[in-house]
Amino acid sequence: MNSKFARYAGLAFLIVLVDQVTKTWAVNALDDGRIIHVIWTLQFALGFNSGMAFSQGEGLGPVIGVIALIAVVVLLISLRRTGSTMSSIGVALVCGGAAGNVVDRLFRGDGWLHGAVVDFIDLQWWPVFNIADAAITVGAVLLLVSTFISEFRDSRSADEISTESS
Repeated sequence: MNSKFARYAGLAFLIVLVDQVTKTWAVNALDDGRIIHVIWTLQFALGFNSGMAFSQGEGLGPVIGVIALIAVVVLLISLRRTGSTMSSIGVALVCGGAAGNVVDRLFRGDGWLHGAVVDFIDLQWWPVFNIADAAITVGAVLLLVSTFISEFRDSRSADEISTESS
């Protein structure tokens, strides 16, 4: 196993670990309907999501879980081939976040893939989310930025080559 893959797979594992520890805390500390006000509009309030993003697709947990499992495998494989550090970090964050939510679907329910994802970070002006969701979002933004940077560099290189050959 090369060190680059191990480093980014380790980051993905760290995301899963932090996500699961914080979700366990939330289930234990907020289970009785307790809400913890942190600062400004940030509060911790327990919620469960058996669907996908923004509580869409309620009841499709098993389908979403299988798709997420496939995505995690594909992302782990792609970690071996990602180019830039930014894109590697982005893939690791998305992979770790997806895996964190899959763990909930696998183990926080009445049957295999019938669990609900634990959400607890409530900004009160955005849907309630968790560490895994935040990692997926940040990772996706890093992948987009990395793609734009790569495209910009490629177009500049192409322009320089065409200018030199003129």
